Parts: sequence; structure tokens; C-alpha cells
Amino acid sequence: MVENGSEETHTENNISNNKGKQQDIVEQEKLHSYSLRPKISQRFRSAEVKELIHSILLARLADKEYNSETSNELSKLICFEIKDKLKSLNYDRYKFVVQCVIGEQKGAGINMCGRCFWDSDTDNYAESIYMNESLFCVAAAYGIYYY
Repeated sequence: MVENGSEETHTENNISNNKGKQQDIVEQEKLHSYSLRPKISQRFRSAEVKELIHSILLARLADKEYNSETSNELSKLICFEIKDKLKSLNYDRYKFVVQCVIGEQKGAGINMCGRCFWDSDTDNYAESIYMNESLFCVAAAYGIYYY
């Protein structure tokens, strides 16, 4: 003999479990779409990212003087801020690598190089340079499409 109250509770639990499973399936379909190319509207746009990087460099470094003790933390802060802003641009399925170098302006030259193995149809990068009387900063952001 089954009481009506317990039978209704059991049925409600099954319905809520089914809804949870359906939501999980929809989320998994989004994750595993096996899209080999991003939509044109979702491609990593270097010009847009370069403007974003440059605005962050201007905001963070406009009134700064080079200090070897604080430049490490400052470069980390700039990297985190660039990465967070990139995430807010909603580039679906892109992984980001951000690099920032801060050095003292002493009149000496510097050469920087980066090499990557990537798909030139989907992956891209943007960089920006900031200089003032005391320091220079080079920041680069790489967008790599995750297949």
C-alpha cells in the first residue's frame, strides 16, 4: 500500500531530476560542439584588442615612474586586467595568453620576439607599446581558438 503523499513526492523528484538532466545535456552540447572554425562575428579581432590593451596601458602607466621593486607586480596587474577585459568580449572557445614587459627607459635598444605554432585562420594576436620619460611597456595578447 502506497500513500498518496509519498507517491507525489517521488513523481516530483523524477520531474526535477529530468529537468536537471536536460539542462546538463544542453550545456554539454554547447561545450562539445566540435566547431572547427569560429563564426565570423566571434573571430579574434586584433584592432579591437589592440585598442583595449592601449587604453589599459594608458590608464595604468600615465603617471608612473620606473621602479624595479614594483614593476613585477604592476606587470602582473596589467596582464590580469587585459585578460579580464578579453573575457568580457565574449570570444567563445578562445584561450588567451597575455604577456607584459616593463623596463626602464635608459636609451638602450631592446629586441623582443615571440613564436607560436597556431592556425593562422583562427588564431591571432595584438600588441601595444607605451613609453614615457621613465619606462617602457610592451603588452601582447594571444587568442588561440580551442577546437
